[in-house]
Amino acid sequence: MNKKPFIVAEMSGNHNQSLERALAIVDAAADAGAHAIKLQTYTADTITMKGVYTITDKKSLWKSRDLYDLYQEAHTPWEWHNAIFERAKNRGMICFSTPFDETAVDFLEKLGNPIYKIASFEVNHIPLLKYIAKIGKPVIMSTGASTLSEIDEAVKTLRANGCNDLTLLKCTSTYPATPEDTNLVTIPHMAKLFNCKVGLSDHTLGVGVSLAAVALGVSVIEKHFCLSRAEGGVDSAFSLEPEELKLLVEESARASLALGKINYDVLPAERNSRIFKRSIYASKDIKKGEKFTKKNIKVIRPSFGLEPKYFEGQLKKSANKNYKAGEPLTE
Repeated sequence: MNKKPFIVAEMSGNHNQSLERALAIVDAAADAGAHAIKLQTYTADTITMKGVYTITDKKSLWKSRDLYDLYQEAHTPWEWHNAIFERAKNRGMICFSTPFDETAVDFLEKLGNPIYKIASFEVNHIPLLKYIAKIGKPVIMSTGASTLSEIDEAVKTLRANGCNDLTLLKCTSTYPATPEDTNLVTIPHMAKLFNCKVGLSDHTLGVGVSLAAVALGVSVIEKHFCLSRAEGGVDSAFSLEPEELKLLVEESARASLALGKINYDVLPAERNSRIFKRSIYASKDIKKGEKFTKKNIKVIRPSFGLEPKYFEGQLKKSANKNYKAGEPLTE
């Protein structure tokens, strides 16, 4: 039986700098059935510097924003982490985080962070990867905007430094991403190439892409999550709302169960349905010795008579007993 995917609700900056809202997001994710809530642990100062870059991409959700100011708005205050971790634990969910520098890793270790997530844009941060790997905990790494050689170097770095439990996430680092840019068929290839578990970090709208990924063997699905897109938030435009997350949890589990195994046998559950296959019946009363014709026998349901493959052969024969109309031919 296939194991259902591990569903991760990414809070990101959708708390809008409100701890009350952050805790409400945890509760909503738990109510929807998510298995984990994920945070991002950084400050604007640990990820960039003020004035070094202003987003110029006209298609970006954050165009014209100074990168430092954006991260200042989006970061989750470190003093909130303990309360969020505790709320998740009380709601029966795992809480873990993405650190963006070594100080964040040290901080998360004090909280007992059980899994380390590596963001797509940190794939080339080899010093950070080494630092995380040496802890020896499971690592989930997104691969968006990364070349194959960059992913390969990152994987080798993690494994060489003590990471024995690695999951790679297929990811398209555009916000939102489009289905046509998602290339889900990469998933089984990635699993084979790197000999590891593979999942999906899905920035597309809705749940269709994530459900399709289940058929390709993902073990983890990560989606950004908010209470309401209408209420705004730095990532709200491509985040799931509670009812959508619930749908993803339920349907991904259903899709996983449906994969099953290669099977051409009649299932036990189908056996009673075999009576609705067709067989040969007398369509009129037939006397013993009377020739079978297309006017007195026919192929109908149910399957209590001779199989239909014998129909043409029967037309060359005569009845060896009397038949009533509606009686299956058994000879």
